[in-house]
Amino acid sequence: MTATAATLHVPGPDEWRRWRTIRLRSLEQDPDAFGSTLERELGHTEQDWRSRLEYGCSVIADLDGRDVGLGAGFSDEPGRLMVVAMWTDPAFRGRGVGRAVLEHVVGVAGERNLGAHLWVVEGNSAQHLYESAGFVPDGQREPVREGFPLMMRHLVLSRGL
Repeated sequence: MTATAATLHVPGPDEWRRWRTIRLRSLEQDPDAFGSTLERELGHTEQDWRSRLEYGCSVIADLDGRDVGLGAGFSDEPGRLMVVAMWTDPAFRGRGVGRAVLEHVVGVAGERNLGAHLWVVEGNSAQHLYESAGFVPDGQREPVREGFPLMMRHLVLSRGL
């Protein structure tokens, strides 16, 4: 596939339905890629979704008028921003969508003078994207969810994108 420039959109709280739609699609299509679950997030209220868009940073990637990717970040500890909810619709992978979203979220971290870090499920193809962007494993591993057999690795950004 050839790279196509995605249009990035930073949704505000009033666009919570748009964010919710693509986030739930990500959880439905790739349930093993996230620490959260579709069932859990279906239980979120409108205020929960609005709060997510008010706190931290969120971005939606659009190709040809269709929302095909998303990502977010929030400051989870002093001096750090955790990259979360990274996802690209499988039909649009390999076109630079994930890279564009990651660059946006890491750029926000840089603007806020925060180091970026994330967790990735072992064996997830996104790990290659993260490592090519300068994220490196720091040796931490943990289960994706309690009682779930898959493990995830912790990666920290060792250099700027």
